[in-house]
Amino acid sequence: MTALLTPARAARKRLLTVGHSFVRRANRLLPEAIKRASNGEWDVSVAAPSYYEGNPRFGDLTPESLVVGGDETVDVVGVPVMLSRRVHVALYGPALRGVMQSGFDAVHCWEEPFVLSCSQMARWAPRTAVLTVQTWQNIDKKYPPPFNWLERQVMARADGWIGGATLVEQALRERPGYRERPHRVMGFGVDAAHFRPQPAAAAQLRAQFGWADDGIHVIGYFGRFTEEKGLRLLMRVLDRLQSPWRALFVGGGLLDRDVRRWAERYGTNVKVIASVAHDDVPRYLGALDMLCVPSQTTATWREQFGRVLIEAFACGVCVVASDSGEIPHVVGDAGAIVSERDEEGWRLTLEGLLRDNVMRRDLAARGLHRAREHYTWSAIGAKYLEFITALERSRTALAKAGR
Repeated sequence: MTALLTPARAARKRLLTVGHSFVRRANRLLPEAIKRASNGEWDVSVAAPSYYEGNPRFGDLTPESLVVGGDETVDVVGVPVMLSRRVHVALYGPALRGVMQSGFDAVHCWEEPFVLSCSQMARWAPRTAVLTVQTWQNIDKKYPPPFNWLERQVMARADGWIGGATLVEQALRERPGYRERPHRVMGFGVDAAHFRPQPAAAAQLRAQFGWADDGIHVIGYFGRFTEEKGLRLLMRVLDRLQSPWRALFVGGGLLDRDVRRWAERYGTNVKVIASVAHDDVPRYLGALDMLCVPSQTTATWREQFGRVLIEAFACGVCVVASDSGEIPHVVGDAGAIVSERDEEGWRLTLEGLLRDNVMRRDLAARGLHRAREHYTWSAIGAKYLEFITALERSRTALAKAGR
C-alpha cells in the first residue's frame, strides 16, 4: 500500500483503477497494458479486494484471495470488502477511501454505475481527478430504488464512461446521465503470449483423458453451467449428431448435476471438469476441435461479450456460437454463428464441421488472426489510455480557464 500513497515520481500522472474483478491476476493485465502504453507518462495502481467471496450462482465456484505476482509492473493493494457474495451491495471500507484520496489524477471504476461500491468510489474520488466508470449493461434496464438513485449519483460525478461492448453503447448512449458524457466502446483483451496454439500440450491432455489419436473430434464448452448459457440445447444437439464425437465441459453452476448425469451416458467420451487453473486454460482449450458458445437471450440478460471466444481464437480453436447479444460483433467472420433458438441449425452446423476438416481449420485460422489483430491487451490498453488521457487533459484545460 505504501507505493500507492507515494507522490507521483517525476511529475508523472497517476491513475488508480478499482474493481472486484482485479482480485484475479489475469484481470490485472489491463492496467499493466495501460501502463506500457503510456511510455512512462503515467503511474498505474490497482486496488482490489483482499478477499472476495463471490456467488456460485454466477459461476464463482470458490472464494478468492488477492495474490500479487512478483512480475507485476503496477502497484497493487488489497483492501477489505464486505458482503462480497452479492456484487450489487458489496461495500468497501475506509482503507479504499484512504487509497483513493492519495493524489490520483484519474480514477477508473470497474464496477457497474448502479451498485453500492461504485457509488462509494464516486464519492471518494478526488474532486480534481477524472472519474471514468465501466459498464456491461447491454439492456436498457430500469432499476428499482436505491439502485436507480445510485446510478444517477455516479453518472452526475463521472467525466466519462466505457461500454464493454457495441450493444452496451446502443442501450445506454441516449439514457439520461450517459448521453451527456463522453464514452468509448472497449471490450476484453487476451494474453496472446499465454493463450496460443500448443498442439503438443493439447495432445498430452487428450491422452490423459484416454482419448486415442483416432480422428474423433472433440467438441467443448467452457463457462457457467446455467440456463442462459444454452447447455440444455447443446446437450440435445450432441445427442442427435450422427458423426462420432467426444466432448469436454469445463465449468460449474446450477446445472452441474444435470450436466454430469447427461455425461454419464457417454462414459469416457465425455469429460466434465469443475475448474481449471488459469495457467492450464490454453491447454484445455487446445484439446478441442470446436468450442461451442450457445448462449440464450432472456428477458433480463443477453451475452455481454463472451471472453472465452477470444481465448479460443488465440488458441487456434474453431468457434461455433449463438447470435445472442454481443457474440456476432466479437466473432465477426472468424467463426460460425447460429441462431440461438435454431436447434436444427446447430445440429447441421456441428455435423458439417465434424465432417469438413478444411472448413474447420479455416475458421480456426481466421479466429487466430482476429485475436492477434483486435484483442491483444496491448491494443485494448492503448484505447483505455487514449480515452482517460483525453478526459484528463480536457478537465485540466477547463480548470485553467476557471470553469
